[in-house]
Amino acid sequence: MKRRIAIEEGLTNVSQELQGSNYEIVNLDSNNLQSVDAVIVSGEDNNMMNMSDIKTKAQVINAHGLSATQVRDEIKNRLV
Repeated sequence: MKRRIAIEEGLTNVSQELQGSNYEIVNLDSNNLQSVDAVIVSGEDNNMMNMSDIKTKAQVINAHGLSATQVRDEIKNRLV
């Protein structure tokens, strides 16, 4: 089964890298946070959806300063 990853808009290079690594990519929004294994954010906006009460069991990875390959490796390490 493919792991589902929610990615913040604008992280196209990360999205392409993960699609090539057999992950299912979905857009980051509050409606799918309970059904993903990891969430990738750019780290440029502390509260991009203007919500402070969203909870998820998914791994949250800040992609700021990381290459797409480094993000992929971080997901792989966290989702063992």
